[in-house]
Amino acid sequence: MRCINVELQERRYPILIGSDLLQDEQRYPVEDGGRVMIVSNPTVARFYLKTVTDTLEKRGCVVDHILLPDGEKYKTLDSLNLIFTKLLQGNHGRDTTIIALGGGVIGDVAGFAAASYQRGVRLIQIPTTLLSQVDSSVGGKTAVNHGLGKNMIGAFYQPTAVMIDTLTLNTLPKREVNAGLAEVIKYGAILDYEFFEWLEKNIDDLVALKQEALQHCIARCCQIKADVVAHDETEKGDRALLNLGHTFGHAIETHLGYGNWLHGEAVSVGMMMAAALSEELDHISVEDVARLEKLLARANLPTVSPDGMQPEDYLPHMMRDKKVLAGKLRLVLLKSLGQAYVAADTEHKLVLNAIRRCSQAD
Repeated sequence: MRCINVELQERRYPILIGSDLLQDEQRYPVEDGGRVMIVSNPTVARFYLKTVTDTLEKRGCVVDHILLPDGEKYKTLDSLNLIFTKLLQGNHGRDTTIIALGGGVIGDVAGFAAASYQRGVRLIQIPTTLLSQVDSSVGGKTAVNHGLGKNMIGAFYQPTAVMIDTLTLNTLPKREVNAGLAEVIKYGAILDYEFFEWLEKNIDDLVALKQEALQHCIARCCQIKADVVAHDETEKGDRALLNLGHTFGHAIETHLGYGNWLHGEAVSVGMMMAAALSEELDHISVEDVARLEKLLARANLPTVSPDGMQPEDYLPHMMRDKKVLAGKLRLVLLKSLGQAYVAADTEHKLVLNAIRRCSQAD
């Protein structure tokens, strides 16, 4: 088992990475005999809810659970209220622990519930998708979506621990595995050129879910994110770099309707648009753009805009992005592979050109 710590002084917490963690009762940071509310969905619950419940009950815990509908379109205030109602009906107090058992949607909604219920209760993240293991479960971002924008209502709220059991990926649909690889590739592109080169050599093993490659990959991604979060917890500086491709990607998700494209699929296209814009600004070479495109394609990810979405459809959504300040669009771009920066007030004409370069219509 590997352990990476997110260094936030008195709120320091571990990320545990290994296999068969869910059955190890000593790994759960709960009090013997404590109250627990597991938040999951039916898809994940049929594989892992009994295991987690039985393991916690060996510690004498009183375990409740609630299953939310599965999918990004249910990442809403209504789902959040379902959790609150279940907690109140069960007379859960401030000493309860919420466990998010699932992918990014469950982690975000359950995390926001933990941040809000009685002004904050303990939270354990147990991510079961690759995307949530390398990204959304680490760093304390919690949120729900709004019809006008993704992740617009939420809070920064750090968990007590993150438990990553890599064997959960064996029950994950291939499309979800591929979507997670978009966030993996992002880390190499923004902050770690050596890791990007490692991915070029090992992407096939990751697609095939080889355990040794997976654990190395997840640990490296979590270490990068832990380092960034430790220096910029609430995204006032370098943490924004973790959003490479996300402003474009969120526009795709919002325009198509949440859940029609997976988050990682939209981010993959968004990274290509950011790379194309970076090349237009004479930062990265045509060859580096091609390397990124080839790596994403080997991970079975899309690299062009979805059918039915025109270049002009992007900007209205992008101007509602959380990184917009004083009405000016801010984008994460690449100075080179392995080095990203935040560009302030990029000309809309150049942004549209980059989108067109990655458009189905062309």
